[in-house]
Amino acid sequence: MEHLNDMALFVEVVKAKGFRGAAEATGVPNSTLSRRIGALEKSIGLRLLHRTTRRIELTEAGRVYFERCKRIVDEARLAHEQLGEMLTQPGGVLRASLPVDFAVGYLAPLIAEFARLYPGISFEFDLGARRVDLVSEPFDVAIRIGQSENSQLITRTLTTLTPCLYASPGYLQQAGEPRQPIELERHQCLGPASPGTWTLHHGKKSVTVHTSGRFKLNNVGMARRLATLDMGLILMPQAAIADDLASGKLRRVLPEWHGAPIPVCALTETRLLPAKTQRFIEFLRERLDPAAATEVASRTRQSVGFRRDR
Repeated sequence: MEHLNDMALFVEVVKAKGFRGAAEATGVPNSTLSRRIGALEKSIGLRLLHRTTRRIELTEAGRVYFERCKRIVDEARLAHEQLGEMLTQPGGVLRASLPVDFAVGYLAPLIAEFARLYPGISFEFDLGARRVDLVSEPFDVAIRIGQSENSQLITRTLTTLTPCLYASPGYLQQAGEPRQPIELERHQCLGPASPGTWTLHHGKKSVTVHTSGRFKLNNVGMARRLATLDMGLILMPQAAIADDLASGKLRRVLPEWHGAPIPVCALTETRLLPAKTQRFIEFLRERLDPAAATEVASRTRQSVGFRRDR
C-alpha cells in the first residue's frame, strides 16, 4: 500500500517538473520526496528519473511508469470525488428493514414525503417478520421498536412511544370499563402472550397486573383489529391506533395510566454512512421527535448565521 502513495508522489514530481514544485503542491518536504522516489526506484529495480541541479527528466522506464501511474492516480481521485458526491448529493437505492405495522400505519406518509424531497433515491423495503442481518445482508438501515439485542450494531434513537390502554365502545359496553388497573385481570387483554403481565405507571406509582385472554397474538395489526371488533383491550402506543381513535372505533381506558416508554431506533452496521442513509435517519428523527426537530433547526440557524437558507 505504501507503493501506491509513492506512485502518487512520483506523478506529482513529474507534473511539477521537479521536487521543489511538487513539495509546494503536496506539502511534503523536498527531502522526503527525494527519499520516497529513491525508495520507489529501488523497489522497482529501475531508475525512473534523471536528476540534475535544476530539473528532472524521465528515463525510458520512467515514461512508461508515469503513464500507468497517472491513470491509477486519476482513477483513485475520481473514486474519491464520486464518494464525496454520494455524501453530499443523496442518490442510489436505500435498502431498509421496517416493522410492518408501524411502517404501514405511521411511517408510510413520512416515507412519501422523504421520497419527494430526494428524487434521486429509490427504495427497497423489507417488511417481513424476520430480523434481517445488517452485517451479512445488503441493508443500509433497520428501523426497530424496542432495544436492540445486537450490541455490535450502531443504534440511534429516533423517538420513544408510550403505550396506553384502549378498547372499543362496544367492548366496554359489554364488559364494563375498568376504573383501576387491578380490574384488568377480569378483562380480555389482547397481547403477545396469554396469560401474561402488564406493568402500568402513573407518576411515581407502578403496578403489575396479570392479564389473560382468549387470543394469543404476535402481530400488532391483528391485536388492533380484534380490539375494534369488541374482542378486548390493547396496550399500544397512540401512533399505532391513531386512525381508530379518530374514527371512534377505539377510545382511551384508564387515561392516567400508561406502559413503559418504548424506543424506536435506527440500526446500522457502521457509523460511516452514505448521504441517502444519513438523510433518511435524520429525516425520521426530525419528524418523529419534536425535540430533535428543534435541535436540528437550531443547528441549522447557527450554521447559516441565523439567516434563512430557503
